[in-house]
Amino acid sequence: MKLKFSKIIQFIFAFALLFFGGNKIFQFMLPPPAPEVAWVYWDALNSSKTMSLVAFVEIIAGLSLLFNKYTALTMLVLMSVSVNAVLYHLTLDLNGIPMALVLIVLNSFMLYENRHAYKDIIRE
Repeated sequence: MKLKFSKIIQFIFAFALLFFGGNKIFQFMLPPPAPEVAWVYWDALNSSKTMSLVAFVEIIAGLSLLFNKYTALTMLVLMSVSVNAVLYHLTLDLNGIPMALVLIVLNSFMLYENRHAYKDIIRE
């Protein structure tokens, strides 16, 4: 039962990453209204192509989770995306904080589920 729940969470996370990563590239969903300061920051990220890199990371991570390859490594890489999403929404756009919190909870759950893979890198 626990393994099945973990796989369901993994696939939900994979589809969310594919959806949001794809949206950053193809813009099939309009962004929600945000404060002006958030748009200034967002424009800077877009003009520097940083969001293209984030989209690429999200799509590769989504595919990795979907095909169950390199899951433990993917969770470590995605934690930086999750933390940045929470910080962005806490400081610039509180309206999106629920989704950012869902993202970090899913990421944390998956890190915990793959904790056995990290034992060599965190051992003293």
